[in-house]
Amino acid sequence: MAKSNNLAATVETLITPVVTEMGYGLWDVEYVREGAEWYLRVTLDKESGIDIEDCEKVHRAILPMLENYDWDHLEVSSPGAERTLRKPAHFSAVIGQNTEIRLFSPDASGNKSYTGILTSVNDVGVTLKCADSEIVFAFDKIAKAQTIYDFENIK
Repeated sequence: MAKSNNLAATVETLITPVVTEMGYGLWDVEYVREGAEWYLRVTLDKESGIDIEDCEKVHRAILPMLENYDWDHLEVSSPGAERTLRKPAHFSAVIGQNTEIRLFSPDASGNKSYTGILTSVNDVGVTLKCADSEIVFAFDKIAKAQTIYDFENIK
């Protein structure tokens, strides 16, 4: 896993200036193994949204920069309607949105999953408003977090 974290961080540092200059935000870079293959996943963002042409443009721009690194597949995509939240900056970008947080293990109340409105983020964790109470979650206790999009009420 250290190999994947190191390569993802290296690639993120390398491509951020190019992606930013092209007018996009770099949401995330992941280097993950699926079966026998290694995937380098670059996730883009911009206020007006990301389309396939944006992904193709960035793919072509960064591909030559990555030829000396060990990966099998390069994927460039948008974070989607339901965004995975892994970094403090991800949580900060979605304050006020409906969010699901899953913990590594049940908390003192026996719950392992919470859904509510993300109300704040700091250096150690996040606060989620669930029903009538606010619950604080430390980053090191969060196994998975993502925004929840209300597909049934699309206008």
